[in-house]
Amino acid sequence: MELRILRFLPRRIGLSARLLMLTVFFVMLTEVLLFVPSISRYRLVYLEEKLEASHLAGLSLDATPDRMVTAQLTSTLLRHVGAHAVGLYEDGKLTHNLMVPEMPGVDREIDLRDDTFVELIADAFDTLGQKRNRILRVIGPSPKDPSVLAVVVLDETPLRKEMYDYSQRILGLSIVIAVVTAGLLYLSLQVLLVRPMRRLTQRMVGFSPDAPAAGVPPSLRTDELGIAERALTSMQEELRYAFRQQARLAALGSGVSKLGHDLRNILSTVQVLSDRLADSADPEVKQLTPRLVRAVNRAVALTQATLDFATERPAVTPARFGLADLVQEIGQDTAVMGEDGFRLESALAPDFEVEADRDQFQRVLGNLVRNARLAGARLAEIGGAVGPESASITVKDDGPGIAETVRPKLFQPFNTGRPGGTGLGLAIARDLVVAHGGEIRLVESGPEGTIFRIDLPASNAIRTVSRATRLPET
Repeated sequence: MELRILRFLPRRIGLSARLLMLTVFFVMLTEVLLFVPSISRYRLVYLEEKLEASHLAGLSLDATPDRMVTAQLTSTLLRHVGAHAVGLYEDGKLTHNLMVPEMPGVDREIDLRDDTFVELIADAFDTLGQKRNRILRVIGPSPKDPSVLAVVVLDETPLRKEMYDYSQRILGLSIVIAVVTAGLLYLSLQVLLVRPMRRLTQRMVGFSPDAPAAGVPPSLRTDELGIAERALTSMQEELRYAFRQQARLAALGSGVSKLGHDLRNILSTVQVLSDRLADSADPEVKQLTPRLVRAVNRAVALTQATLDFATERPAVTPARFGLADLVQEIGQDTAVMGEDGFRLESALAPDFEVEADRDQFQRVLGNLVRNARLAGARLAEIGGAVGPESASITVKDDGPGIAETVRPKLFQPFNTGRPGGTGLGLAIARDLVVAHGGEIRLVESGPEGTIFRIDLPASNAIRTVSRATRLPET
């Protein structure tokens, strides 16, 4: 109903004016609903008072000899009652009677003994709607003595006039109540809602991520507006931070692009030299050369991927490969780096295969393992499982856990809780997993260790029977 009413209000008026108009409307509507039973009650009381007055006038006959009164006294008594005739009945017999010499004809009879609530309301509006003076014959028990049945014949015009006067008083009182209520509500809404909402709107409209914060203190209100103000302040701070980070990333991307171009040329030279090392007769060199070649090839691919990543979403070249073999290569690379005391274990079956970009997944898992090692873990384990709708890969370590302050922005660039860290490893891992249509999240972290989980569509993996396979210790 309120929405329909708002359609008829001018669109240019403000919220405060609309609330004021709606308040007046609803107060007046409430007064109308109260007026309906009130006017019927007023008519009933009027008629009951006439019955009471007629009873008293009839009892005056008992004070006269032979219960006879003069015509002048009869006229006076009936004039005080406001009636043409008065009659009192006891046990069905007429005991007292007064009437004018020329008795008019009765237009309508009203028996108050049988009227219901609905009938009283209908009769009240019937009286208000009349244009002529009807003669009413009213019957009902006397308010002074319910055992006495009083009958009074009277004009309807004085009753209608009294009802109109009462309606006017009710209308005036309703207008005063509506104006006072609307004014108080208007002032209250101005202080409690409209002004805070106007400030909130101005802050939203005038917000610019490049402009410094306005220094508006956080609201101390505990209601919905206070929550909205604090949420807006927090959101604006996060947006400013995100835009600053975006600007830093743009600058970094430009620098990395130039650096990557030069680094790729250098690695190309190293790649040629490493190919020549394969012809060496030294057994140790011959043994290490394949690993060196793979490392250089991955470095070249990583440099190219970094250049692509700076400008667009990383391209995915999916292929089916055994995840256990990939984990074994990561373990061998870790051993070559000479990290004494750190172990990488696999809880994957040898035939657990994944449909993904192998080089990108090596970066993802390598970053997670490297973060665990640098955080102080001594053991990391990679496992996997396939469900009806998704496949999951878990990376678990026994490190000291991730600080609470770092977790809300764990996968954002430059967010790191480790001294000397760049905070890019997890950000890159997340983007690569998302590029595969998957998701990476932190499952749990604490003094006992940390668990990351990578979820991929079920079509990206083949379910196998997992069997823990421990990699060679370094």
